[in-house]
Order: sequence, then C-alpha cells, then structure tokens
Amino acid sequence: MSTCFKQWKPIFAMIIVEFGFAVVNTLFKKILNGGMDQLVASTYRLAVSAIFLAPLAWFLERNVASKLTARIIFSLFISALLGQEIVNINCKSGKAKILGTLVCLGGALILALYKGMPLINPSKSSTNEINHNKRSSLLGPIFLFAGSFVWSAWFLLQARISKDYPYQYSSTTIMSFFGAIQSAILSLIFSKNISKWIIKGGLDIFSVIFGGMVGSGFCYVVMSWCVKQKGAVFTSAFTPFNQIFAAVFDIFILHAQIRLGSILGSILVIIGMYILLWGKNKEEEIYKNSPAIEKSGQVEVNGGGERTNP
Repeated sequence: MSTCFKQWKPIFAMIIVEFGFAVVNTLFKKILNGGMDQLVASTYRLAVSAIFLAPLAWFLERNVASKLTARIIFSLFISALLGQEIVNINCKSGKAKILGTLVCLGGALILALYKGMPLINPSKSSTNEINHNKRSSLLGPIFLFAGSFVWSAWFLLQARISKDYPYQYSSTTIMSFFGAIQSAILSLIFSKNISKWIIKGGLDIFSVIFGGMVGSGFCYVVMSWCVKQKGAVFTSAFTPFNQIFAAVFDIFILHAQIRLGSILGSILVIIGMYILLWGKNKEEEIYKNSPAIEKSGQVEVNGGGERTNP
C-alpha cells in the first residue's frame, strides 16, 4: 500500500499544483481585466511568496542555508545550462515518453491557439471577443512561444540545480525575492505612475496574497520536489492540465463560451499524459529489474529490456 502511494504521490501532487495554478490564473485574469497593472501584480505576488517561504526555509532548512554561497549559485547556474534530460529512443518506454509529450503538446497548442465553433449558445459570441482576437493575433502567439520556452528552460535548470542543491524552500525563496526585484524595476522603467501601486478592492488583495502563497510559493516548492523525484520531463508534462482547469474555470466562473477547441485539446492532453506516464513507469520497471552492467560508467538497455554492453 505504501509503495503504491509513493508511486502515485508525485502524480497527485502535480495535479494539485496545476489546479492551484489554474485558480491563480483565473483570479489574476479577473483583476487584470479590472485594471490592475500586470508588473505590479507580479511584484506583489513574488514578494508575498518570498515573505511566506522565508520562515519555512529558515526552520526547515536552517542547517543547509550556510551552504548556499555566491560561488555555488554561479556554478549551479552554469552547470544547469549544460544539463539535459536523457530519453532512450531505442526502447518502447522512451518512444512512449516522446509520443506522449508530443500528444500533450498538440493538445496544449489546440487549447491555446484554436477556439473552434461554440458548442453552447453560439449567438452569445460577442463582438468584443472578436475585436480582442484581432488585436492579440500577432502578440499573443509571440508571447506564448516566449513564455513556453522560458517555462521549459526552468524545468531543465531545476533538474540540474536539485542535484547539487536539493532544498526547495530556500531555492524558491531566493527565486521569488529576485523575481520581485526584477518585476519592480521593470514596472518603474515602463511607468512612473505611483498610483498604480495602490491595491484597490478586496479581490485584488486576496488575489495577490493567494497568488503569492499558492502560485509562486507552494506550487513551485512542490514542482521542485517532483523534478528532484521524477525528472523534468515528468513534471513538465502536467503543464497542459493547467489549461484544462483554467478552461473549466473560464466556463463556470467567468462565464466564457464552451468551444470545440477546448474539448479536443483537453482530450489530447489526457491521452498524451496517459501515454507518457505509461512510458515513464515502464522505464522505471526496466531499470529496476535489470542489474546494472558498469563499463566506462554507462549502462544501456535495449528495446526488449535486455542488458547489453555499451
């Protein structure tokens, strides 16, 4: 029973993380549509995360905090840039991981870029939605690609960093602290209007605090733990679930239209996730049941799970 729970624990953790991200994204969409500046919101959110995690990092990881020096930070950053996740394409598990990732990616692209025909009350499609699509038709895909690239890079960086500094609370605190400083500087560069820093309304305050504690705090700590346990490919594969949950919230909370693209994209994401997890579990079984043959520090497993000399 404990073994089964340990095996499924990272899966449940990542589903909860993506659910939390979807809630945060829905709240921030609401307050940003209400007029709050996005850089100011990001600054407050990251600052709340740093303040929330700092005491936890101190009490839970106080014995290792002294190990984090400027030299280690620099070396971790350089080594992280050189790190990579290895997938064995010669075995069925490796092919399944690649296929599952591609199917998830296809579903995510459909969710993000293809709306399709409305499935409920087509007459309610508003003119504002059409105008919004025209204005964002160019910048939207550019920002989407840039965000996806940086998001993918974070998983690879975290996979390498977690090997040399496996302390999620302190590393996330540092990331949030410097992220808040960066967002504040960018906000002051693009606009010197001080009034935009004043948070108005209970929803704005709640969204910033909840987004900082959950979105930039708890979720990143759990993701860092999952990257350390299962790797970057496994953890990043759950990202499309964020879009599924966000689409559900858009429909039932923000009263958005249900469209064909959301349904098709969600189905593809679920299918791709199942294929990827099957490949990941199969790969773990192969390496667990096959004694390692050490030669020049390398081990090779062929498609049938048989051990061969490199």
